[in-house]
Amino acid sequence: MTDQIVVEIATQALLTAGKISAPILLTALFVGVFMGLIQSVTQIQEQTLSFVPKFIAVGVVIALSGSWMIAELVALCTQLFEMAGELSR
Repeated sequence: MTDQIVVEIATQALLTAGKISAPILLTALFVGVFMGLIQSVTQIQEQTLSFVPKFIAVGVVIALSGSWMIAELVALCTQLFEMAGELSR
């Protein structure tokens, strides 16, 4: 196994992790900013007011894109298992 193969595998793993986590993180970011703006405008500083909408929005995103996330992970694992023969040499 060469250094180039290790770097390629690590790069693919990081890119896959980024693609999978991006919808969840971006949803939490946008909902958090929106709720922060609403709290600033109304001057209501309740902790659950920002947590509950984020929790619901992230749950919806996971429900909608969960199959795509699993398909991405399966594709990466399949690719790694196919490379296992080359890696063992």
